[in-house]
Amino acid sequence: MPWADDHFFALRVPVRRSRRLLLAVVSPALVLGAWCLLSYGGLTSADFLPSPTQVIKGTLQLFIEHDLALAIWISSRRILIAFLLAAAVAFPLGILMGAFAPIEAVLEPIVAPLRYMPISAFIPLLILWFGIFEGQKIAFLFLGTFVFLLPVVVSAIKAVPDELVQTARTLGASRWQVLRTVLVPAALPEIFDSFRVMNAIAWTYVILAEAVNPQHGLGYMVELARTHSKPSWSFAGLVVIGGIGLLTDALIRGASRLLFRWRGAT
Repeated sequence: MPWADDHFFALRVPVRRSRRLLLAVVSPALVLGAWCLLSYGGLTSADFLPSPTQVIKGTLQLFIEHDLALAIWISSRRILIAFLLAAAVAFPLGILMGAFAPIEAVLEPIVAPLRYMPISAFIPLLILWFGIFEGQKIAFLFLGTFVFLLPVVVSAIKAVPDELVQTARTLGASRWQVLRTVLVPAALPEIFDSFRVMNAIAWTYVILAEAVNPQHGLGYMVELARTHSKPSWSFAGLVVIGGIGLLTDALIRGASRLLFRWRGAT
């Protein structure tokens, strides 16, 4: 119905591109406007809420005086290594659990409880097992992404239509051929899309991972802001992390569109 299509709150109707762009500009502008009003208007102190100018100055100060670029590189490298390790373990394990019910029956009671345990509670154990240096930080990020990635892979394999499996079996494909040529290719786009969520989780955990023995990385920068009582540095660190998160999310989304262009826009 035309009226329903044009209605602002129509259910499950895509927003027109022009309207989406307008909304995407309006909401950040409102937040920025409120921030400027509170900080420049003198309604809050700089120790409570630094102004945008102070945050920009703090960001430049961190780049010039404290090598923020190196901190970004170190945190990004840790996340990338942990992410690749989590994918390397969760991908084959999730495929086997999704395809073969007995394997899932054996492993699910072990893996499922991990999803409900607070990751921060593992920090003392990870310090005990890996020390307080690089291994502990990567292990923490690995654990944080692995426990969420594994069920996504399992669900994606299970969501492949059974008609595809039965058709392949009718044509004489073996179980491993079905796994390799039907289940994995059909589930891969959904698994790849989940990387966006895993990327967000990893950036959320990076400050916590680097809180132990902070010497380098964005976690160290946030700790530096705390010890120097510099709220503008804290805001700068958060802005940088948010910006990197958005950038990496766009890269993953672009790669997904490029790799799975046959599937249509995501």
